[in-house]
Amino acid sequence: MNSVTFKDNVVIITGASTGIGREVALQLADQGAWLALAARSAEQLESVAAECRQRGGKAIAIPTDVADESQCKRLIDRAAVEYGRIDTLINNAGISMWAKFEDLKDLSILDQIMRVNYLGSAYLTAYALPYLKRTRGRIVGVSSLAGKNGVPTRSGYAASKHALAGFFDTLRIELADSGVSVTMIYPGFVKSEIRERAAGADGQPLRQSPVHENEVMTAETCARIIIDAAAKRKREEVMTLRGKLGQWLKLIAPGLVDRIAQRAIEQGR
Repeated sequence: MNSVTFKDNVVIITGASTGIGREVALQLADQGAWLALAARSAEQLESVAAECRQRGGKAIAIPTDVADESQCKRLIDRAAVEYGRIDTLINNAGISMWAKFEDLKDLSILDQIMRVNYLGSAYLTAYALPYLKRTRGRIVGVSSLAGKNGVPTRSGYAASKHALAGFFDTLRIELADSGVSVTMIYPGFVKSEIRERAAGADGQPLRQSPVHENEVMTAETCARIIIDAAAKRKREEVMTLRGKLGQWLKLIAPGLVDRIAQRAIEQGR
């Protein structure tokens, strides 16, 4: 990866207070990027922004709930005023669930997941697009292998990530002559706090991850792959070997892919 690709590049990152988003911010700060960091927790966000500034990047913290369209507009407006342009939009914010659909006692979690994981990215992209077209910039959507295949206990999450993929795949075609690139990222399990905060059947956070966190990809590695894919303006990046093989197997043995997905959830890795 070219270590100066994002020097002085104005990058908006959502979900930047923890996990993958935080690592993307820190690694881009190492390149000298100008960052607008968004998440709901103002305190955590400012801590990340301060660390980014210590690493040599510029960074502002803009507390934002991406499920709220007006807050998405405010984020884009604030970043544009602060830096004078927008070069890259990384749609990373996301929430999850971990329960069989038939066991859900609170169906409102489906609406919440769709608003954060899909509509938030659509809102932000709509308001950022005029700026991105001027700079022939980059859009990055962070999906999941659940955005490629159905995954048990993740029905609402998988649906939102499929929606995200469909939206950005369509947008890529529409923007083909604009100079704006659209890169989709499909990680597998990544060590982060998202599963501890994932909603269970009662709609409340699990508070304990059902995944063997020490046996899955680190957020640092995931962030490095995301930045590399964005720098190269790749169409998409399916991160794991299992994910890559799954796309081929789905064409010839879809039932086998279903069983692999079931086993991955049961084993938590």
